[in-house]
Amino acid sequence: MNLEIMRRIKFCAGHRLYQHGGKCEFFHGHNYVAEFYVTNHHVDTVGRLIDFADLKSLFKGWLDQHWDHGFILNQADENGLNALRLVEPCKYYELPYNPTAENMARYLLEVVCPELLRDTDVRATRVVIWETEEAFAEARMSDGDSPAPDSNAVAVAR
Repeated sequence: MNLEIMRRIKFCAGHRLYQHGGKCEFFHGHNYVAEFYVTNHHVDTVGRLIDFADLKSLFKGWLDQHWDHGFILNQADENGLNALRLVEPCKYYELPYNPTAENMARYLLEVVCPELLRDTDVRATRVVIWETEEAFAEARMSDGDSPAPDSNAVAVAR
């Protein structure tokens, strides 16, 4: 039997969708909600998969450091990146693809979660990114899926 728990983390970030062709190509931001689902076959001696406080520390810590109150851009978006580089101080994070809710969920699940959970007994099975109160995207691991081995993302804070 698999047991699963979820930790919800809120963060604020700006982004734009490179070559979108619509209004989301403009710089704008969202009050995001990220849901991290983790699983294991057994609980510890206290009866937990992992302490919710540990999940908060790991996930909120990463989001606070890299995405919260910063901009998330596609690494191919030279125009957007050059604009942000003119601002001091500035915090931005370059993804290897457009920062859609789908890609943000995928990146967190495939790249960030395995790194953060490496020294725990749990593994992430899905990540949900709520971009608005009405819209979300979900990335989910299938049984045979393994995390992405490498990432081209870059975090920058000035």
